[in-house]
Amino acid sequence: MTADNPMTGHCTCGVVRYALHAPPLIVHACHCLDCQRLTGSAFVINICIERAAVELTEGEPASYEMIGPSGNPHAVHFCKICGTQLWSRYDDARGDTLFVRAGTLERPDEVAPDVHIFTRSKQSWITLSGDSLVFETFYELDEVWPPESLRRLHQVESK
Repeated sequence: MTADNPMTGHCTCGVVRYALHAPPLIVHACHCLDCQRLTGSAFVINICIERAAVELTEGEPASYEMIGPSGNPHAVHFCKICGTQLWSRYDDARGDTLFVRAGTLERPDEVAPDVHIFTRSKQSWITLSGDSLVFETFYELDEVWPPESLRRLHQVESK
């Protein structure tokens, strides 16, 4: 992915389309019970990226607010026609970031999880292997994120 060749995605019906104009800060495979319930799956793959790097190219998502396990608000943005969840905004996330659902990308194989989080509630039949880091809950960003991602995060925190 380059600035001239962004990753693109859309909802199931194609009414809402977007482009990502920066590489992911980090990619999570989240196994929390909320993500399982929201997706109807065992986990979700979320691309953490600066909100300014996400361009809506068609349509406008709707949103609803829920309370996450932390007790803080969590806004889920979705297509109001087909219901496809496109991204989330967590009030307790650092910086002005969104968590884009990798499954909505034109080419979801362009990303792979850097970390598996909230594995304390992962389904017992899932076996984790490979190079991804694994955490029972969450982690300290400064200990896990690549230096370039931390630099970009600090830029959006200071705005």
